[in-house]
Parts: sequence; C-alpha cells; structure tokens
Amino acid sequence: MTLGFASSSASLSTSTSAASANRLLEPAEWASAGIPLLRSPREVVSGLHARHRPQPATAIVAVLDPDERLLASASFTRRQAQADGWMFRNALLAQLRRVIPHDLRRRTPVRTAVLLYCREGDGRWTEEDGAWMWGLRDACTLHGLRCGAYITLTRDGWQVLGEGRGGRRPHVGSEPEPFALSEAPPPLPRTGGAASEVLRRAAAR
Repeated sequence: MTLGFASSSASLSTSTSAASANRLLEPAEWASAGIPLLRSPREVVSGLHARHRPQPATAIVAVLDPDERLLASASFTRRQAQADGWMFRNALLAQLRRVIPHDLRRRTPVRTAVLLYCREGDGRWTEEDGAWMWGLRDACTLHGLRCGAYITLTRDGWQVLGEGRGGRRPHVGSEPEPFALSEAPPPLPRTGGAASEVLRRAAAR
C-alpha cells in the first residue's frame, strides 16, 4: 500500500512539473519573441518604483502609450505558491482589467504592457521569471496589448531580462528618484464614458 501511494504521488508530481514547465519562457525564447525595446528603461523603472515603492514579491504591471507615457499601473503581492505561468497570467489579467479597458477591437495593438517584478536574489533569470514572462505575454494577448519588457528589481539593481540592460539604481530598499514618469500624472482621455472613469481612477492612485 505504501509503495503504491508513493508511486502515485511521484507520478502526479512529475505530471504537474511537466505541465508547469510548458508555462514558462526561456531567455532565448523571450529574446526572439520581438518584444519592443524601451527607449528609456531607467526612467520607466524609476517612475514605477517611485509610484509603488515595491518590496520583494511585489509585481507591478504598467500600460504605456506609443510615446512611452504611463497610462495606468497596478501593483500586487505574489502569493506563496509554486511559480506557474497560468496563475501569473490570471493575476496580471485581473489587474489589467481593473485599471484600463481592453484593446481587443483593434487589429494591431498600440499600447504596451510592461512588468516590473521585485524579488530577492540577483538579476539572473530564474524559472519564476520564466513563468512571469509567459504570464505577461498571455495576459497581453487576452487584453489586446503589445507584450513589453519584463524587468526584475533586486538588491543589486534593475535588469531588463532578454536585453542585457540594467542599472544599480533604483534597487530594493532605495529611495525613490524624481523622474518624469513618477512626477507627471498619466494623461486623461478627452472623451467621457466608462473608459474615462477607469483611467481617471487609475491616475488618482
């Protein structure tokens, strides 16, 4: 009985691991996916850091317009569970739906979502990062957005994975820096309606 139970558990564990492995992206896959480069990554990182003051295990998803101006952003803390791209996708999609209307009616996405994840360790890729990458790409597809950069923030600084760009500041525990993205509120749409109200609430945060 004991041997049979152990065998069954091992089989289930292997099956779960195999399924989870399919929901992450390796650095080479990410680099070849045509992710648009940020023109001013340090400004974007510093602005999001100043707005949200992230601590380890905090994810910040932000939506940028074609001129790289911030339209909306949201932060949340990752639950202590196995890194899984499907779970991360659902969490990111829920935040996107909360702060900005979708662009599914457009033939080509014009707005870009980027993800900043604050964690322990250094800036090198981990399987957890791969799961976030998978989740970001899928969430963007389901919300009609372009998939943008995935950035880690650690005690060593920040790193745009797949690009090799990074810096020492800001980092976990550093004071916010006065960059344009953090100083200027996101522009509000000129038209009224529910979409305007969603963006207005997002800008007030």
